[in-house]
Amino acid sequence: MLDAKPYVIPKQLVWDAYQRVKANHGAAGVDGETLTMFEKDLRGNLYKIWNRMSSGSYIPPAVRLVEIPKDSGGTRPLGIPTVADRVAQTAVKMVVEPIFHEDSYGYRPGKSALDAIEVARKRCWRANWVIDLDIKSFFDSLDHDLVERAVAKHTDLPWVRLYIARWLRAPMRRPDGTDEQRTKGTPQGGVISPLLANLFLHYAFDVWMRRNFPTIQFERYADDAIVHCSSEWHAKQVLEAIRGRFKQCGLELHPTKTGSSTARTTIDEERASTSRSTSSAIPSNLDGRRLAGGSSS
Repeated sequence: MLDAKPYVIPKQLVWDAYQRVKANHGAAGVDGETLTMFEKDLRGNLYKIWNRMSSGSYIPPAVRLVEIPKDSGGTRPLGIPTVADRVAQTAVKMVVEPIFHEDSYGYRPGKSALDAIEVARKRCWRANWVIDLDIKSFFDSLDHDLVERAVAKHTDLPWVRLYIARWLRAPMRRPDGTDEQRTKGTPQGGVISPLLANLFLHYAFDVWMRRNFPTIQFERYADDAIVHCSSEWHAKQVLEAIRGRFKQCGLELHPTKTGSSTARTTIDEERASTSRSTSSAIPSNLDGRRLAGGSSS
């Protein structure tokens, strides 16, 4: 058949992906095309995405670098994809979005940081010590080869693996128009980045914890996690094991944001922590406990 494509991608999938992109709105990418502009030739643009993805010829454009200020100082780089690329990324996300560990809460449909906080609070009354984990520069540090291995473990669809590999290496376009080639990391701001980050930590942390510490409970929200332990000694032993595991995966625990402490808290402190913003990640003191940079206080 002359029209046969090497990859079977339903047109309905691309349409459904567009509907999600439309619902989320979002800014223009490097081409300056807004969602309104994209919709002026909606049928043609969606066909173009489907045709190129089905034939294996889809090449993701550069992502537009936008730096936003951080509360702690400095800036956080975001990579803004084009509207068309967001549709393509969403199509892949809809196919590959895995069934994660039940205690993974970040970027999950129907789950939130508040859910993680509520579960952590209840467990803090059953376990006397907690480890508060924060991975240093997580999104910037992801090893591309290891991410691809995690993806390959999760799906055997060749077109999904092909395009994820290309998205990982798509350049970042600076405001001056120059492109920065990336050899590691996945920029926040796109559709696929949170999925890849979650997928990587599913195997690097969640599955590893289940295999090595099957009786230990935890809550993970993206690259932040709370691990419940029975004693100070236990917490220190588990923390060192986790530190070694992340080192194997090319990651480093944040030296000041990671630590262990007692889990008990007052009702007032619990209420105070609930009122904090939870839009981006679990607060480092979920239940109002005091941290001491890796040791109890």
